Order: sequence, then structure tokens, then C-alpha cells
Amino acid sequence: MSNKPVGILLAAGKSQRFHSNKLLHPIMDNTPMLLMVAQKLACVLPASVVVINPALKMYTTQLEQLGLHVVINKQAEQGMGSSIACGVRASKDASGWLIALADMPYIKTQTLTLLANKLTEGACIVAPQFKQQRGHPVGFSHAYINELLILNEDIGARNIIQTNQDQLELVLTDDEGVVQDIDYPGDVITS
Repeated sequence: MSNKPVGILLAAGKSQRFHSNKLLHPIMDNTPMLLMVAQKLACVLPASVVVINPALKMYTTQLEQLGLHVVINKQAEQGMGSSIACGVRASKDASGWLIALADMPYIKTQTLTLLANKLTEGACIVAPQFKQQRGHPVGFSHAYINELLILNEDIGARNIIQTNQDQLELVLTDDEGVVQDIDYPGDVITS
């Protein structure tokens, strides 16, 4: 087993509320959201996995050039849980997983580093907290591999966190990006 956690970037959603594939929407310097978030994660955890749906297959080469391992979730319609399971299955030897969402481009790289370090130092479950709100990404140690591998619903790993509250380490941060996801075109910050 590797002593380093692996990032899992979840990018297989449907973007229904955005009315187009939001992950292809440019965020800064005309960079699509998917690639911007992938670059940040690859910078912190270079051997990360990105889970995409078949519609994003055209980005495989660009994602692999960032050092990411691309996994296509052919059952993406089953929801976020199935994508988490795909990512964990592709990196079973990791000491843990930092599960990031591709529609959260404003998270600072320093925050990702802080959370990854907490996992490396032995945290069981770790998540950032901005003001009174728990944010993303969320990290899990290898101890949760079996629970993560059987996920298949759209609620992701929320139940694992709820049933293991005593193992959750919240990391206070001033990084508002940990609670800013993009669901609608108006959520994109243009300044």
C-alpha cells in the first residue's frame, strides 16, 4: 500500500441545472472548469484519478498529460456514489482518498495540500469547514475502502460521514471555495 493518498476527481455528472456541460465552461484564461480543477488536484496529488462520463472522453489525453489516471464510469447515471467507487477501485493501494468535485473550481491549492497532509498524517475522515459549513473535498483513509467500493447512489459518501462522525476531523479554513460549487451559469464568478 502506498503511504500517499490519491485524489479522486468526480467529473461524471450530468450538469442538468446548468443546461449544458458545465465542466466545459471556461473559468479563467478560457480554461474549461474540468481542466482547471484537474490541474489543481494534479499539482497536489500527482497520481490522482479523474472519473468521467463517456461524453468527456475527448479530454482523456489532456487529463493524462496532467499525470491523472482517467477512468470512464459507464454507469455514471447511477450517481456520485458509483463514480467514487470507480475511483477507489482504480486506486485500491492508496493509503486514502481525497474526493474532489469537478464543479468546485475556486478551492485553493493550499487547502487541497492541507487536507492531503491530514490524510498522510493519519486522519480517518477529513473535511474543510468554512465558517459553520462543512465543505469539499472530503478525505477518507484506507480503513473505509469497503464502504467506498459499494457506493452506487447519488448521495455519495454522506452516509459514511454521518455514521462515523466521531472519526471526522474538520479543518477550519478561510477558503470560501470549499463551499462554492457551480450548479447554474450565474454561479460562475467572472471577476
